[in-house]
Amino acid sequence: METQIKTSGGAKDFFLNLGAIVVLYTLVVSLLNLLFNIINTIYPKITNGYDYSSSASISWPVAVLIIFFPIFIFLMWLLGKEYTAEPERKNLGIHKILTYITLFVAGLTMAIDLIVVLYYFLDGQEITTGFLLKVLMVIIVAASVFIYYISDLRDRLTMKSRMFWRVFAGVFILGSIIWGFAVIGSPATQRLIKYDEQKITDLQNINNQIINYYSTKGSLPANLTDTANGNYYIPQVDPQNQKPYEYIKTGNTTYNLCADFNKASNDNNNIARPVGSFGDQSWIHPAGRYCFQETVNLNMFPYPKAIPVVN
Repeated sequence: METQIKTSGGAKDFFLNLGAIVVLYTLVVSLLNLLFNIINTIYPKITNGYDYSSSASISWPVAVLIIFFPIFIFLMWLLGKEYTAEPERKNLGIHKILTYITLFVAGLTMAIDLIVVLYYFLDGQEITTGFLLKVLMVIIVAASVFIYYISDLRDRLTMKSRMFWRVFAGVFILGSIIWGFAVIGSPATQRLIKYDEQKITDLQNINNQIINYYSTKGSLPANLTDTANGNYYIPQVDPQNQKPYEYIKTGNTTYNLCADFNKASNDNNNIARPVGSFGDQSWIHPAGRYCFQETVNLNMFPYPKAIPVVN
């Protein structure tokens, strides 16, 4: 009687292997996202000042790393325990298929990474420090995954080497998180920056509403209440201290918009001018109370309404 060779595992093998791979890919993407945000903060891209970019946030990738890394270690421990008890199960379909897919993805990632670097060099494009750091991070992460799984495929992983890779991954992830908080700021700092971003957004909306009022009335409003539009609500109160934003009319076409800021805009990594705002005013600000000096751009209104002359 012929012995039937088992070619596939049960549901337990399937979901353990699939779960470990899904968690691994999520960890890798989140880790690279975290590292790229850090690098972008240290070496910001040079723009023409016409785009708006909010401050880099590391909250989501850090949260994923903190929760998923222990899950990954636990799943790999379960798989290691199963394969130590029954070594032949490592040769079953699901484990080998996912291992080969992971090796393919890791190898392809490293190849594409190097191709991009070579392309930039041959094309004469500027290779910045930030770009090289991103390339290095991708290679380190992808190479680590590739080396681990090729060692697993060749059955060269021992208890000692598995422990080394766990410690290496844990230290690398923990170091990245600490680096992120050191560069971008603690959760408390991030909250202050979010407040500042909301204030800038509110002031932009108020500014646009003032310009709309001018285009309709031919003059600046006496106060912000006059700009109220029944179609939609424009926030006029600072969300942090609940104080009204300051609007100060300084001339027929000039006015100031003031607010209290927690951080200087350079610390927030904000770009000078947001898309969609009227006028040529930038929104760079220092920490503390600051007033943006605004001027109505009369070139925006080819047919402005005549301003009544009082005799």
